[in-house]
Amino acid sequence: MITVRRGLLLGLGVAAGRRALEMARQTPHGDDWHRTNYRGRTVSLAGGPALATAATVTAAAGAGAPSLAAAAILAGGTAGAVGWYDDIVGARPDQATAKGFRGHLAALRDGRVTSGMVKVAGVGLAGLAAAALAEADSPRGRGPLRRIANVALGGGVIAGTANLVNLLDLRPGRAIKAGTLIAVPMIAGPAGGLVAGPVGAAAAVLPADLAEEVMLGDAGANAYGALIGLALTVRSGPWRRAALLAGIAALTAASEKVSFTKVIEATPGLREFDALGRRTVRDEPGAASPTGS
Repeated sequence: MITVRRGLLLGLGVAAGRRALEMARQTPHGDDWHRTNYRGRTVSLAGGPALATAATVTAAAGAGAPSLAAAAILAGGTAGAVGWYDDIVGARPDQATAKGFRGHLAALRDGRVTSGMVKVAGVGLAGLAAAALAEADSPRGRGPLRRIANVALGGGVIAGTANLVNLLDLRPGRAIKAGTLIAVPMIAGPAGGLVAGPVGAAAAVLPADLAEEVMLGDAGANAYGALIGLALTVRSGPWRRAALLAGIAALTAASEKVSFTKVIEATPGLREFDALGRRTVRDEPGAASPTGS
């Protein structure tokens, strides 16, 4: 059951998301944020900092404990910041050649530190630090080795979820839909205060994302994923964290070999959900109307 407080956090997230998006779209540097999406349309990166900021602030507001609030700020804020760095710097010609984790590792072996590697390191370290803060709020009586294992597994879940949501951000609305599917069932649970606000913020950004007016980029997708990962960590013990991390690692490894887009488009149900609300050719200005309409 969603309590009144969680409902208020959802509403706060919607309001914060709308305001953050409005401010991001009005920035004087907006022309530098334009990118070309998969259909060749010019889209603004404004959705990324808007979602990262609104989701992080509202997650901290709903955390319920100072240590969890700090963990939310650290996880969401850092993931958003290093993701934004990769969004901006990664578009440069000398950076754009490194693709995927293997590409960034290859560049590192050649003595080049790519923006993508900065993002990977930043999200990973922030995940560990956030997991340690979350562990500080857990019941005492655990041995040091168990606490260290919990932090390591929790950090992996936070960073891995951030990366996984970002891997899905290849079509308008996909990353928000996938992340929200994971987050919504948690709203009524013990970690619900951490995700209620971010879900509301994501809902506020989703229409502009689907309309191909803005995109999340690494900033928005990483931050949203990191906050969802933090909530998953808070509500899970070591064995469940290990299972979650194993599943995330398997999906991440699969993404290096298999196109998620091709799998989704070939799977009934997933295909329709993925396309729900997305702009089509018929929605384009000047597109021909169907005969008889």
